[in-house]
Amino acid sequence: MTGITGMTPPPSGFPHIVVHPPALDGSRRVTTGDETLGIASHLDDVVEILRLADLDRIEVEESDLIEWQGGGPEDWPGLSEHHPDRHDP
Repeated sequence: MTGITGMTPPPSGFPHIVVHPPALDGSRRVTTGDETLGIASHLDDVVEILRLADLDRIEVEESDLIEWQGGGPEDWPGLSEHHPDRHDP
C-alpha cells in the first residue's frame, strides 16, 4: 500500500509500516507486520520509533512505505495534552 491510499506494495527489502488511527488518548500504534514497534503521541515519536528499529532512512511524512490510518502525519488529537510546549494553530 502507498501512503494514505493506494495499492502499491513497498519495495523489496523495506518493511510495510502502519501508523494506526489515534486511540482515545491521541496516541497511535506503529507496527510492521504483526510486530508493534512502539506507541507515538506525536510525529517526532514516529521518527524516534523508526530510528530505534534501524529504519531511520525513511522520510516519515512523505514515504510510500508508511500507511497512515485514521489521518495523516499531521493528525494528532490531544497533542497539546501530551506535548505542553506545542500548541495547535
